[in-house]
Amino acid sequence: MNEQLIRMPMGAGQDPDAPIGQLEKVNKVFLSKKGDDVIAVQDVSFSFREGEFISLLGPSGCGKTTVLKMMGGLIERTGGAITIAGSDVSGPYPDVGMVFQAPTLMPWRSVLDNVLFPMEVLPAKNKASREYAMELLNMVGLHGFEMSRPNQLSGGMQQRVALCRALIHNPAILLMDEPFGALDELTRLEMNALLLDVRQKMKTTVIFVTHSISEAVYLSDTVYVFSKRPASIALELNIDIPYPRSSEIRYGEHFNNLKYRAGEALGITR
Repeated sequence: MNEQLIRMPMGAGQDPDAPIGQLEKVNKVFLSKKGDDVIAVQDVSFSFREGEFISLLGPSGCGKTTVLKMMGGLIERTGGAITIAGSDVSGPYPDVGMVFQAPTLMPWRSVLDNVLFPMEVLPAKNKASREYAMELLNMVGLHGFEMSRPNQLSGGMQQRVALCRALIHNPAILLMDEPFGALDELTRLEMNALLLDVRQKMKTTVIFVTHSISEAVYLSDTVYVFSKRPASIALELNIDIPYPRSSEIRYGEHFNNLKYRAGEALGITR
């Protein structure tokens, strides 16, 4: 990696086991079209350490994405506290990258220029950032596609571009909102493996929203299982499977036991 673009750890000089982020009794209330209060998130509390992979698992529409957007400062919380690196999150947080379910690439720009777009906004687009973008694309297997347009890529390749774009400014935290939900099963498994590889190389903290039990267990250090709306945490599930992880663990007894516990918290096992 380009040394000019390597970030210092958020917790440099501090206890490595101390949390770098924390949600305390976070609530979100929306107004319906009729003017009634709709409680989307209710008393959600959890913390995370630097480099940790956290999954927010729950049924569609339960409030997981709302929690993620509040963490990124994209929407305001109604109550409670969200802190990252000791600072209150009250608006868009600069040290965060986001990846959504749809890649949302600009069709008129090349792959490389899509990745570099955040550096134009900062602004910090220069020779070093261009070199780093090329390194990222090579890391995710897109060497040779730098000048391609998004419509020339498969869905999985487009999500790789979106991942590189989210990482280009070396964010301390990567927020991912069901990024592989629209992909076919084989491509989704490939992207799971790729994400673990990227996370291992870059040491980025990841908060990952999914409704796939298997995906959550395979990727995570900790899975927070959410209830139906209003979202609250039904289970904190520690995934005590060492890294690196291979696809073979998906067929093991322990992996399936963890899936069962998560499913039980979701109310879908008997």
